[in-house]
This record gives sequence, structure tokens and C-alpha cells, in this order.
Amino acid sequence: MQRPLAIVWDWDNTLVDGWPAIQSGLNAAFRDAGLPEWTLEEVRERVRHSLRDSFPQLFGSRWEHARDIFYAAVRATHLAVLEPMPGAGPLIRQAAELAPLAVLSNKAGSLLRAEAAHLGWVAHFRALVGAGDCVADKPDPRPMRLACAACGVPAGGAVWYVGDNSLDMDAARRAGCVPVLLGDAAHDGGPDRAAAALHFPTAGHMTAALSALAKRAPAE
Repeated sequence: MQRPLAIVWDWDNTLVDGWPAIQSGLNAAFRDAGLPEWTLEEVRERVRHSLRDSFPQLFGSRWEHARDIFYAAVRATHLAVLEPMPGAGPLIRQAAELAPLAVLSNKAGSLLRAEAAHLGWVAHFRALVGAGDCVADKPDPRPMRLACAACGVPAGGAVWYVGDNSLDMDAARRAGCVPVLLGDAAHDGGPDRAAAALHFPTAGHMTAALSALAKRAPAE
């Protein structure tokens, strides 16, 4: 296992659990459109792409109206229901001792940065890149390049991208980065579907691995 020069992280279901707010926003938009609502399990399984990439397919020509309803509902609840994923705090602190960190998420950039500030995590990251912060969203490689540039390194094989599903792993590969799966990806077909280069079943496993890397000389 090579020591990374930077680590970029996905946000939802990787570092935080904010799904109840996302479900609330989606179901508010679905109710307005007369569409069936989704259970929390369905939200976890289906939400991958950014709003600007997914809402035109869900809501057709009224997707911008649905967007406004979604964001109003999310902003009303997201900080109140936000929780770190188990072990995420110690994992981030350990990772920050090893390499510069950034976040790349398909959550709207303003929401992402508000959540990081709410948790007191902003200082850990060189950049918090969300949907809408670049000309295209994940898995397009351009936002990954933006996150890597903030860490002072080019996107490539010296950068880990840590996420929880196969779209995250695809985003890493498109940018030439190392795809790193955190968790069991049970909501996304399991680790085999993700086809990650590295897999850590829990934050504790990854924290231990990063601690071991931190004790090695950078050239090792």
C-alpha cells in the first residue's frame, strides 16, 4: 500500500449520515409532482448523481421547480439531523496527519460547506467541492482535479478518492486516482460491484491502516 500524497473524500454515507434531510427534500418534491415517495432505504440505494444531473430525468421540464422545493425542505432540516458516520472524526484526524485532505461531493456546495462548518471539520480540508462548484459534477473528472489542485497535487495515482459506492470508484478512475471503498457498499451491490483498488470495511480499519502508513517514511 503506497502512502498517498492527498486524500479526497466523498461526503454522504462516507463521512456523514445526512440521508433523512435528503429524503425529506426528495419527498417534498415528489408530493408536489404527484409522484410516489421514496423510503429511506430507496433514497440510499438510488441517490448517486448531482441534482442537476438527476432531476431532469425525475421531473422532466419542471425539474427546476422541483429543485427549489427540494432545497427548501433540505435547508430546513439538514443540520438538525446530520450525524458523523461511525468513526469518521478519528479517521479524518488521522488522515490529516498523513496527507492534505479535500472533499468532493455531489451535494450542493453551499450545503456541503454548511455541514462541514456545523461539525467543526472545515479546518481539516483544503477544499470542500460540491455540486455546482465546477462546470460539471462527479463522476466527471473536472471537479476531482479542482479538489486535488487545492491539495497541491495533480489528480493521479498518488491521490486516493474515498467513497461508499461504485459511482465514487468510477469518479476516481476517470480522474486517474486510486478508488478506495469505505464500508460494505450493501446499498450499492457490495464491494465486488464497486471494484475498488483498496477496501476498508469500517472507519476503524482505515484509521489503523493510515496510522501504520504515517509511521513509515514517505519514500517507503
